[in-house]
Amino acid sequence: MIKYIVKILFIVGISFLFFSCKSSYSTSTQHKTTPKNSSTYDSKIVKEAEKYLGTPYKYAGTSKSGMDCSGLIYTVFSAFDVQIPRISYQQSEFSKKINVKDVVPGDLLFFGQQKNKVSHVGIVERIENDEVFFIHSSTSRGVIVSSLNNTYWNPRFIHAGRIDY
Repeated sequence: MIKYIVKILFIVGISFLFFSCKSSYSTSTQHKTTPKNSSTYDSKIVKEAEKYLGTPYKYAGTSKSGMDCSGLIYTVFSAFDVQIPRISYQQSEFSKKINVKDVVPGDLLFFGQQKNKVSHVGIVERIENDEVFFIHSSTSRGVIVSSLNNTYWNPRFIHAGRIDY
């Protein structure tokens, strides 16, 4: 009986891995000009995140050898001595919620399989013609850039957040 329970817990845990950090949300938004206090710091955050493009996915990873979605965000902000939580839902709670229409490069986007249950995070890279692109670590493709208009991410978007630093 105990072996059966352990097997079930193992399968549930593995399932969580495959659905917690997958690899893109359709919304028509009109973005305002940068409301943050310093776009220079934001561009540094994005440039730091871009250094990890192509890094493979690794659960709980925080290095070029492999990282998960929240590990990417944690590592990028740590490079600037900004201490944030390590887990995506905690990063969601730590950040200041903002309207997706107000996002700028360096802001965070939070996603989930279930409404209001954060299980994935990405960092806004750029906005082109009201389309938001974000850097994140997907379980299947590692650290990549995706569009918020992608049909996979559209229904999974929960909210945007900003880290005050």
